[in-house]
Amino acid sequence: MDDIVKQALAKWPNVPHCYGWLALDARGNWRMRDERAQHLHLPGDKLTNAALVAFITRNYAADERGCWYFQNGPQRVYVQLEATPYIVRTDPAAGWLLHTGAPLGTLDAALLTDTGALVLRSGEVVAQLDDRDFTHVLPRLRMNDAPVADEVLLDWIAGRAQGALSLDGVAVERIAAGQLAARFGYVSVPTSAPAT
Repeated sequence: MDDIVKQALAKWPNVPHCYGWLALDARGNWRMRDERAQHLHLPGDKLTNAALVAFITRNYAADERGCWYFQNGPQRVYVQLEATPYIVRTDPAAGWLLHTGAPLGTLDAALLTDTGALVLRSGEVVAQLDDRDFTHVLPRLRMNDAPVADEVLLDWIAGRAQGALSLDGVAVERIAAGQLAARFGYVSVPTSAPAT
């Protein structure tokens, strides 16, 4: 967390949290969601200012509920997640690279959803693959230690084909997309905590 953010938190510890105004899309873009976007359930405007994007990325964290937020000075701006808390891409030099610019690390688990999304886990980091990179990853998928044909993969995703699917030697598990948040303990659409 930036020092300026820590100083603001100390000076103003009780600033109300913000919900609905910031989102992370399935391609790793931060999106500002004004009142119109929120009302019409639109994705919002993609943030392109490099300094702002870097500031959000450096101050991105999760609370004890599994809600992800950006600490903007003394205020937490909670993030709506279109997919997972992180988005991962392939990089020829770095391998798996998160939307934050950090490397994903060694794969501990790989999951393929019923909607065809590939989700990777390394330690505590859960990241969905940017769909534009799936063509780079497809040749690395193996079924029973042999290259997997597209039709066979689609049948496996739908549960119509059996076999041991793997990615770079890591077993791939089939999962319903709607089960990801509960499985990995994150909240896709944070709301204010009920008063106690």
